[in-house]
Amino acid sequence: MADKLPRQDFLVIALLLVSAFVVILNETTMSVALAPLMADLGITASTGQWLTTAFMLTMAVVIPASGFLLQRLGTRGAYLLAMSLFSTGTLLAALSPGFAWLLVGRVVQASGTAIMMPLLMTTIMTLVPPSIRGKIMGNVSIVMAAAPALGPSLSGLILDVLSWRWVFGTVLPIGLVALTLGFLYVRDVADRTHSRLDPFSLLLAALAFGGLVFGLSSMGEAARHAPVVPVWVPIAFGVAALGAFVWRQIALQREDRALLDLRVFTAGTFSVALGIMAVGMVAMFGSLILLPLFLQDAMDLEPLATGLIVLPGGLLMGLLGPTVGRLFDRVGPRPLVIPGTSVVALALAAFTTVHADSSPWFVLGLHVTLSLGLAFMFTPLFTTALSSLTPRLYSHGSAAIGTVQQLAGAAGTAMFVAVMTTRSLAYAEEGASAPVALAEGVGDAFVWGTAVMLVAVGLSFLLRRPAATPHGAPPVRAADEPVEDAPAPLAH
Repeated sequence: MADKLPRQDFLVIALLLVSAFVVILNETTMSVALAPLMADLGITASTGQWLTTAFMLTMAVVIPASGFLLQRLGTRGAYLLAMSLFSTGTLLAALSPGFAWLLVGRVVQASGTAIMMPLLMTTIMTLVPPSIRGKIMGNVSIVMAAAPALGPSLSGLILDVLSWRWVFGTVLPIGLVALTLGFLYVRDVADRTHSRLDPFSLLLAALAFGGLVFGLSSMGEAARHAPVVPVWVPIAFGVAALGAFVWRQIALQREDRALLDLRVFTAGTFSVALGIMAVGMVAMFGSLILLPLFLQDAMDLEPLATGLIVLPGGLLMGLLGPTVGRLFDRVGPRPLVIPGTSVVALALAAFTTVHADSSPWFVLGLHVTLSLGLAFMFTPLFTTALSSLTPRLYSHGSAAIGTVQQLAGAAGTAMFVAVMTTRSLAYAEEGASAPVALAEGVGDAFVWGTAVMLVAVGLSFLLRRPAATPHGAPPVRAADEPVEDAPAPLAH
């Protein structure tokens, strides 16, 4: 049956989904564990923050290479590498005698995490026929939305009774079981290539994406005081390296040797969907970083209450993924993405009205509304973007999506935090109390977020359903929805 998966394929995708959920869940556990970890290891907040910064930098560097790794190692080899790295890093972190080993463990963890999401999306695109691709891809939203939302809550529960080492110790057995099951059941589902790794491309990717993420991540702190290295230095260095990286990939892809094949951007629908996705990530990450600060420092709520306010939105976004995916299979992207982007823009506009004595229920309602809009965006955008590519480019398309996610997350955090910080300082200088100044600064940051989101609303009208792929014909499209021509096949 075209609308059902063989049992073996179902088991592979289910295992990848569970594994991806675990590695993404781990990514957000440090936000709650940082304070007890600092006290135990005797480190400062600025030093401890490197556990998050190093993780993010490693992701930014490894993800661009994941397309090459997936094609070179195959599904089985890439999965075993990802879970081996993740499990090894988790073990190092759990047993680390000091901060240095803990930092190494987080970097090794991040290397495995960076491979897992592109591997998951590429495998789904390869195994699942277009008629049910949206429904299956909708499960990715559970990984991307529910896992980060649950991470801090799980970490908090563990820390109530155990030390911070058990944040890693609890995850380790799950990682080892997933690694064992992968060794037994995961097989290659696409042809492997034998192209050689280009070390110069890898170096340029590290300098480009590492420099951009580091520079953007430093912008918020720079708004409060002068950093040791001016923010523009890593950003300018990253932009220059990115230009060289693009030039190198264009040269190498003529021989199908590119680390990240940029021909994915010749499919117009892929570029449009990725642009909307990037703006949505700016809104999601920006709100995720500001709301806890606002709730705790401006509204004087306890960390537990803060977690409970932001948890329902994350869970809603994840749990709606399969439902939105099934709707996508029936009606295509535009009837879902246009309302989704509009709801997100309205929610961000409503956040501009928050103040220090706003009701927590009002903030909860706005965050749920924001998450509802994002839920109607991400699954259709993921599916539309990758479905517009030829199967040979799925792995590179997944890598491009992951790379843009990292950059957009860093940019969103930088923009929201920088605006909030500068405006809060200005309000404080005018005589406002600290909570009022912070609340007003948060409101001003959401003004910028709303303006950026309006760009995504406009782009959503340009979305087109991809043409049929070699796996079969797409489902019936909406009457007014155009179909994009299939991209030209790769030259051999």
